[in-house]
Amino acid sequence: MNEQLDIRDLELNALLEITQAINNNLPENDLYRIYRFTLLGDLNIKRLAMFVKDEDWCCKVHFGTSDSWEGVGLPKKYRMIFDQEEPDLGAPFDQFQLVFPVSHKQKLLAVVFIGGLEKVDEVPTTFLMALTNILIVAIENKKLARRQLEQEAYRRELEIAKKVQNFLFPKSLPKTSRLKIDAVYLPHQNVGGDYYDYIPLTDDKFLICIADVSGKGVPAALLMSNFQASLRTLIRKTHNLDEIIHELNHATYVSSNGENFITFFMGMYDYSDHTFSYANCGHNPSIIFNDGEITVLEEGTTVLGMFDPLPFLSSSKIEGISDFLFFGYTDGLTETFSPDNEQFGLDRLISLLDKNKTKSLTKLHEVIFTELDDFRKDNEFKDDITMISCQVSS
Repeated sequence: MNEQLDIRDLELNALLEITQAINNNLPENDLYRIYRFTLLGDLNIKRLAMFVKDEDWCCKVHFGTSDSWEGVGLPKKYRMIFDQEEPDLGAPFDQFQLVFPVSHKQKLLAVVFIGGLEKVDEVPTTFLMALTNILIVAIENKKLARRQLEQEAYRRELEIAKKVQNFLFPKSLPKTSRLKIDAVYLPHQNVGGDYYDYIPLTDDKFLICIADVSGKGVPAALLMSNFQASLRTLIRKTHNLDEIIHELNHATYVSSNGENFITFFMGMYDYSDHTFSYANCGHNPSIIFNDGEITVLEEGTTVLGMFDPLPFLSSSKIEGISDFLFFGYTDGLTETFSPDNEQFGLDRLISLLDKNKTKSLTKLHEVIFTELDDFRKDNEFKDDITMISCQVSS
C-alpha cells in the first residue's frame, strides 16, 4: 500500500511540474527539458526517445540511449507500431521495448519509445501517456497560437500594402474629346507589384506610364511608393526623359540596396508638336496604332534598380503623330498559359488589339479579358495583370 502511495505521489509531482510549466507559458524547449527531468527523476524511466511532428518528424527528447538522437528522423513504419509489448523494432530502435502514440483529435502528434525495463508491465504506461499527451497538446496549442499570430500579422501587412498601392493609382483618368485613358488592374493575389499612372504636365503635354516591381507585399508596395514619389518630384523639375530615367534608377537602386528592381515604361505626348517620346526600361513593349501602322515600343534601357549607373540608355521619339491608340500592359497578360502550356504572347495580343482598336477603351479591355479566359481555360493566372490604354485625337 505504501509503495502504491509513493508511486501516486511521484505521479502527482510529475503532473504538477508539467502543468505549472505549461501555465507559466514557458518556451517549448523548456517544456521538453522539464519533461525529461520529470521522467528521469520522478518516474525513474531509464531510456526514452520522443519524436514529435513539426514540419517533419524529429526527436525532441532522448536519454539513456546508446548514442545521440539529436536531429534523428522517425521512419514511416514506426508511426504505425503502437501499444505492442516487445514490438518488432529494427536497429537502432531495438534498444527500446515499448512504444506508444500521442494523439489529439485523431491527429498523431508524437511517438514515444521506452527501454531499459526489467519488466514492461511495471511501467505506468497509462499515466505516462496522459502526461505526455498534456505536454504535447500544450505545445501544439502554442504552435497554433503562433501560426494564428503570424497569419494575423501577414493579413495586416497585406492590408497596409493594399492601401499603399491604392494610393499610387490615379483617382481619375481623362475622358475628353481629345484624350481618353482607361486602366484595369487585376492582382494575382491580394496585393501585387504593378503600377500605372497618368500625369498632366501642361495644357498640351501629358505623361503616361506603367511599371512592375519585383517582389510582393509591403516591401514591394513601399518600393513602388518611393518610385512614384520620385517620379512626380522629378517631373516637376524636368521633362527630359533621359534625366528622369537616370534619377529614377539611382533612387530605386538606393531604396532597394540593389536587391529588387522595377520594369518601367514611360511615354510623353506633346500636342503642340505631335510627338510621342518614350523610354522602355526592361518592360514589356507597349504598342501604338497610328494611321494603320503598328509600332512596338522597345527602345530604352534595362530594368531600374539593378545597376547604378545604367549601362546604356536610348530613349526614342515618334514624330508626326496626332490620332493614335496607345496600349501598355504588364507581363501577366502575355505570359498567361493555355492548358497546352502555350503562352498568350505578344503576336496574339497585337492581332487582338488590331481587330478591336475602334472599340471604346473599356470595351477593349473587356474583349482582352474574355479572350484570355477562353485561352487559359481552367488554368489560373500566374501573375498580376495591368492594362492602360490611351486614345489621342487631334
